Amino acid sequence: MVNQNELTNIRNIGIIAHIDAGKTTTSERILYFTGSTYKLGNVDDGNTTTDFLPQERERGITIQSAVVTAFWKGTKINIIDTPGHVDFTAEVERALRVLDGGVIILSGVEGVQAQSETVWRQADKYHVPRIVYINKFDRVGADFDKTIVAIREKLGARPAIVQLPVGKEDSFSGMLDVMEGKKYLFNDPTGETFETLEPDANERARIAGAREQLIETVAEVDDQALEEYVSSGTMVWEHVRPALRRATIANLVVPVFVGSSFRNKGIQPLLDGIVDYLPSPMDVKPAVGRLPGSDEKVEIPSDVNGPLVALVFKIVSDPYVGILSYIRVYSGVMHSSSYVVNAHTGDKQRVSRLLRMHANKREDIEELGAGDLGAIVGSRDVITGTTLCDEGKLVQLETMHFPEPVVSVAVEPRTKADQQKLAASLAKFAIEDPTFRIKTDEETSETIISGMGELHLEIIIDRLLREYGVNATVGEPQVAYREAIGREVVQQGKYIKQTGGHGQYGDVVLRITPGERGSGIVFLNKTVGGSVPRQFIPSVESGVREAATSGPILGFPLVDLSVALIDGSYHPVDSSEMAFKIAGSKALREGCAKASPFLLEPIMRLEIVVPKENIGDIIGSVTARRGTIQQIQDRGHLQVVECSAPLASMFGYTTVLRSLTQGRGSFSMEFSHYQKVSDDVRDQVVSKFEGSSSKAQ
Repeated sequence: MVNQNELTNIRNIGIIAHIDAGKTTTSERILYFTGSTYKLGNVDDGNTTTDFLPQERERGITIQSAVVTAFWKGTKINIIDTPGHVDFTAEVERALRVLDGGVIILSGVEGVQAQSETVWRQADKYHVPRIVYINKFDRVGADFDKTIVAIREKLGARPAIVQLPVGKEDSFSGMLDVMEGKKYLFNDPTGETFETLEPDANERARIAGAREQLIETVAEVDDQALEEYVSSGTMVWEHVRPALRRATIANLVVPVFVGSSFRNKGIQPLLDGIVDYLPSPMDVKPAVGRLPGSDEKVEIPSDVNGPLVALVFKIVSDPYVGILSYIRVYSGVMHSSSYVVNAHTGDKQRVSRLLRMHANKREDIEELGAGDLGAIVGSRDVITGTTLCDEGKLVQLETMHFPEPVVSVAVEPRTKADQQKLAASLAKFAIEDPTFRIKTDEETSETIISGMGELHLEIIIDRLLREYGVNATVGEPQVAYREAIGREVVQQGKYIKQTGGHGQYGDVVLRITPGERGSGIVFLNKTVGGSVPRQFIPSVESGVREAATSGPILGFPLVDLSVALIDGSYHPVDSSEMAFKIAGSKALREGCAKASPFLLEPIMRLEIVVPKENIGDIIGSVTARRGTIQQIQDRGHLQVVECSAPLASMFGYTTVLRSLTQGRGSFSMEFSHYQKVSDDVRDQVVSKFEGSSSKAQ
């Protein structure tokens, strides 16, 4: 039986970072040195545990987050290895939602990169305590001090240095442990053993300086430490570690470690840091939910003796067992073959199997207690964000919100059999991935799939063709534009239909006003005197929202509207919910067409890293794509260009960049905001879409 005391010996952590900072390599080393695997996996060799999809191994990147479990010094560490590419940011988002702590990996050469900032903000959003691991310290250009400055300036964090590097680049051989006052030398190439030595006089001075700085850092943020520091001018050294743990869990400081995962240097001290400074489920604030049908909030403490509350944070379609639902148990104990209730639908369902996941391998278990991660087989109608509870004790945890897709492609099956396979396969992807969308173009009957970027859709199409055997043709990537209005209009919408019996009658007047950017669709009821009966107002809103999914210019969704129902009329016999829904829809469509509509296009934030000699060509290539340069920074022998550009002009930029830099340049791109397109660009977009639709017909 699960014991409440065991919760203090659990760590639920995520390995999160910019692409190519070494997340998967670090995860593989953790698994190896904890005895969870018996062979070191390498990204370049395509034999990693956590990157198990063929697409991951071929490209050397993480696409799906993988859950693995390791044990270190009596502590169970549940690890989620997350993707670094921005197209798969939803994987990071849902992992952080259920984690108690995180290990942020930074490259010692590149320091804080664009996606490092993104994952840091995501961790801030969920108040996830974290430690920083500066990786790749054996590489040319590695700079510890510069990375520490970047942590302060770019991430706005307060670093607490608990390790100092011994040597750098080729001479990097280990680290000075500030806490223990020892030197660790990693001379064994396997990393399985390392020497613990007394530091020399110079190294003792470095440790003393770091200790003084560490005491000041924790005294600034921890009341207990400050009281001791003010009264005595210093701190008893044995009090610093618990003070640093409290400050880390309170998200006030980030302990900093250093190493080289690929060279097997520094993993064991990092594991010690995970145990020492990151929280157990008992150390974090209780999860907050609400009772179904009300806004009353309830706290859910981590208690194995409490009622069952578990959150589904990921869905995977497994070829062997069917739909797998990954869960975090917040309270109570879930048993295999027991019954649980979907708190959102009220459906009761049986947990046919309970699993502990080790990447794509599964281990059957009998129970899963509060604070732990696992997976269940046999859940029906469950989506990402579903809460599972005991019968009669329902509570709904806060659901997750994901960004809207920005790129679309048309997929056309080649045969009737492929059409059925395509529909079934896409439905599985839609269940697994909350940022993936499917729709059918009403005019051309094409299937349009949308995702977070070119790579996201490329991976899905690759899986369609190879994993699911769908034979299909794929169109060119298209930008997911949005539409908005430029001025206020007042528009009447009437729907009157006479038939033999009861007719249909709905009449509304809407005031349609441009909203603040990012405000979405806001509906307000401003009627007086019952001109539109109360029972029909939800139908008007439903019609408005349905009409807003297709704008007047090219049929892209309308955004940032404030729609007020100000007047209308009704018929005591013929009025119905359907009539008012149609009237509301008609009023919005006709009103927006008169309200100076315009197109919005997605603007991307870019970080381009290139050799100094190519900087002129890169600036030219960005400005030619309607881009704006924000700043250019030196990073050793490279230069980093931070800029923004419309997504529409960035398709295929990888090939352009390779050509301009002889393959030495790289870039990362993430969605920033939507921006109004100029008149000439609008004309180009309209003619392009009208031309493609006429060809399809």
